[in-house]
Formats: sequence, structure tokens, C-alpha cells
Amino acid sequence: MSFVTRNEYAASDGHVACSIAVMRFKDRREAGKRLAARLAEYANRPDVIVLALTCGGVPVAYEIAEAIGAPLDVFFVRRLAAPGSEDLAMGAIATGGVSMLNENVVRYLDISNETVDEVTHRERRELERSERLYRGGLPALDLFGRTIILVDDGLAAGSTMRAACVAMRAHRAAQVIVAAPVAERATCELCNEVVDGIVCAHKTAPDPYHVVTIWYDDLFQTTYEEARELFEQSKRRGIDS
Repeated sequence: MSFVTRNEYAASDGHVACSIAVMRFKDRREAGKRLAARLAEYANRPDVIVLALTCGGVPVAYEIAEAIGAPLDVFFVRRLAAPGSEDLAMGAIATGGVSMLNENVVRYLDISNETVDEVTHRERRELERSERLYRGGLPALDLFGRTIILVDDGLAAGSTMRAACVAMRAHRAAQVIVAAPVAERATCELCNEVVDGIVCAHKTAPDPYHVVTIWYDDLFQTTYEEARELFEQSKRRGIDS
């Protein structure tokens, strides 16, 4: 069972400005079950597909797909880390050739076009490798005209989620809903510009390093093997796309 902890925000004089009790998630699967309760309106609809963003989102998305009776798939996105500032994303790429750049970051760090191309090419190769490992030759679901629920285990800067949202439009999805157990408030506002709705269990104050991890007791990396097993379990449920 998750336990109650407290977020404390320091004032400028070093004293605690406020202390807010919050409920943490035991792990990604518990987070998915709790988030699924907020997505009941999408249950048993033939047009709905649940898409996880990379392996970390799969356990969350699996529980949502199970709860609402929808097919599950993964949509691969890779962030483009700024050279020399690996924690800072200068953009992201997604399945289907979608690429997004944060022009403000590129200009501020004076990143050359050649460097952008080099990083993009490297991450594109890794994205394609990840898809091969995960799918094992199985085709992706057809997203045309569908209601897509895009799921991740949390949204911090949100560059990968925004790239996925733009990609959904390229795939001509009818409706795009973002779902995450926890998200930074400003990121939700940015995503709102490119989606039809956002469902989130917790919205937090800005904290680029702990916006996701502080909400989980267990946030160990999800392996490709674990993600594929959940994907195959979902397929065995017999829900057709």
C-alpha cells in the first residue's frame, strides 16, 4: 500500500513555506490502476486505443487497458539531449518520422545544425532498435480515426509527450488524450495546446529532478522483456484492434 508523505517547499529565507500531504504510488502498476479510475468514460469503446510511451509507461498503460477493455500498444519516442547538458532536452523524435526541436534551447546553447542532425540520427537508430526489440515483428496498431490515450509514468519537461501528441495528428487520430499519474503543471499547460484532454492523478509544482520520482516507492527501470510480457498478456486477452 502507498503511504502518505509530505512535500515541503522552502521559502527564500530557508524556512518551510508550506507542507502538503500527498499519497505516493507503490509502483507503476498501482499508479495505472488508480489512473484508470479517472478514465472510466472511455471503457468498452471500440474506437479507443491505449498507447504507452516507451517501456516505463507500459505497466501504467497495461493496467489502464485492462480496466477499460481497450487494446494496448507502445508508441516509441526519444528525447534529444542537448550536448553537454544531458538533463536538458533540445527536442524529441517519434515513430513515423516525427521530429520536434526546442528552438529556444538550440539558440541559447548555440547548437549547430550539424550537431542537431548527428544527435537526431543517433536517436533515430536507437528508436528503430527499440521497436524491433519490443515488437518482435508484430505490426503497430492502425491509429487512423481512433481515440488515443497516450500514457507515461509521469510528465516532467514533457518534450517526448508533446512529440507523441504531434505524431498522433500525423497518424490522423480522431482524438488524443494524455494520461499520467503525475505531471508538472506547466507541462500540462503546454500539452493542452496539442491534445483534446489531459487526465492526471497529481499535478505538481515545478521540480525538474523529482517531479516523477518523488511520487513512487518503486520506480526501477522497466526492461524490454517486462514490457513485452505485459504487451503479450494484453494480446492474449483477445481484444481486437
